[in-house]
Amino acid sequence: MDEKGYESLKIENIVASGVIADAIDLENVSDKIKNCELNTKRFPGAVYRIEKPKIASLIFSSGKVVLTGIRNNQDLHDGLDIIMQSLRDAGVDTYDEPQVAVTNIVCSYDMGKYINLNKVVITLNLENIEYEPEQFPGLVYRIDDPKIVALLFSSGKIILTGGKNIEDIKRGLDFLEQRLETIM
Repeated sequence: MDEKGYESLKIENIVASGVIADAIDLENVSDKIKNCELNTKRFPGAVYRIEKPKIASLIFSSGKVVLTGIRNNQDLHDGLDIIMQSLRDAGVDTYDEPQVAVTNIVCSYDMGKYINLNKVVITLNLENIEYEPEQFPGLVYRIDDPKIVALLFSSGKIILTGGKNIEDIKRGLDFLEQRLETIM
């Protein structure tokens, strides 16, 4: 499949996680950093939101962090730099090089044509498919290699999740389109 075949492929969210320090005093951090909230009765970590790029980060006392709401790799790097600098300014002894990696990418895609979900269920391997239209209008298709989960909707819209990079998402999409071409 050539590159123009991915025109409607859009990254909706990137989640990254890792370790940025040995330990973090969350009360101190939440007092010193604007837009950083701590409510230990509701959640064991601090929630730090930055506006540009728009990212929500979960910061834990163990030094671990989870970043979400990211739209591209540049935003991940820029947002991580802002978070690290804010923590340093608040007195946290962070790592020089944060050990943070992408753990999940969620993408949307539009095939541009109707998908007969009942026909997909009948034709494809049932071990990899979940479809209960009374519960959820989409068909869940689990792809083994790459390990991607695709939500297919009769409108032709597809949500792909589970990839660690965009190449995995594209390979999963190629596999899925090849399988669907044999049916449609």
